[in-house]
Formats: sequence, C-alpha cells, structure tokens
Amino acid sequence: MFDWMAWTLPVAVFFICIGLMLVGMTVWELKSPTVERKGWLPIATTRGDRLFIGLLAAACVNLAFVAVSEKMIVWFGLEQEPSIWISFVVSMLLLGLILRKG
Repeated sequence: MFDWMAWTLPVAVFFICIGLMLVGMTVWELKSPTVERKGWLPIATTRGDRLFIGLLAAACVNLAFVAVSEKMIVWFGLEQEPSIWISFVVSMLLLGLILRKG
C-alpha cells in the first residue's frame, strides 16, 4: 500500500519532529495559553498559527529541494544527488525562525 513512498531515515526524522512539535505545542498551550502578537508576518498570530505557517513553509522547502535535487547534479557538477538532510536542516531553521520571530 505504501510502496510508492520513500520512507528513508530523513523522512522518518522529519515526521517524528513534526509529531513531537505538535505534542509539545499542545502541552505548552495547556500550561500557558497563547496571546496573539504581531511579528514580521503581516498578520497577528498565535503560537499555533505560526506553527502551521512554519510547517507549510518547511514542507515547501522540502518539496522544492526534491524537485531540483536531480538538476543540482548538472548545475554544480556533482557525482550524486545532494543529501536530503540539507533540506531538512534548512526547513527546520525556517520553521524555528517563523515560530520565534513571525
């Protein structure tokens, strides 16, 4: 049923991180209810809003990396596709930035 999916270690780590974030944010919300604030995003957001926006951004970064990873071989003269860990780290940094400053 799931043969079409590429369940590699980076993919598993990515989904585990998302699950842990959701659990952590739920506990945090129960302990300390959030207040809307205005960061550099153009709207006032709560922690949950910023998490959702950050997860969407992280997914887009990962999908964009997968879309161009084969082309990077030609562009940069690589011998093999670049590691998916690169997009994982970049997407988690972006998510952290959005959660903190958004």
